[in-house]
Amino acid sequence: MKVFSANIQDLQTLYISNLQKALDMEQKITRALPDLIEKATDPDLIAAFQSHLLETQEHVTEVESLLERNLGESKTATCKVINGLTTEASDTITDVTDPSIRDIALIGAAQQVEHHEIAVYGTLRRWAEILGLTQDAVILEAIEEDEGNADELLSEIAERVNFATAA
Repeated sequence: MKVFSANIQDLQTLYISNLQKALDMEQKITRALPDLIEKATDPDLIAAFQSHLLETQEHVTEVESLLERNLGESKTATCKVINGLTTEASDTITDVTDPSIRDIALIGAAQQVEHHEIAVYGTLRRWAEILGLTQDAVILEAIEEDEGNADELLSEIAERVNFATAA
């Protein structure tokens, strides 16, 4: 088993540290999505959140397996960005009283999270490629694609919801 050090002196250690943050991110998203599902009113948005919850649970398992393979354990490191994004989303959800405006706010918050995830997994995939971790890169690319697809679906829903609200 490789011993993980908090001192980041090489790409391998940076990669592992960021995998641990990705695991924390996915776990926090898994805990946040049920609240988004409960607060949403648009049926397509609810379905998208429900589907993404299942997908996110799979991502937790996949990132855990990457950490197990590379580190021998699947411990997390705090993802400060997701803490900020989920706090901001929660505050916005609480502040918005009109259900149709709340759906717009939920979509915006979810897309901010998706954009962060796309960036995280794109970076991790590239680092895995540089490190010669081909299997890791394939898994990370698949997760990155899932996040991109979720973002596209949210954009489609936003187009309709935003238009309906503005009309």
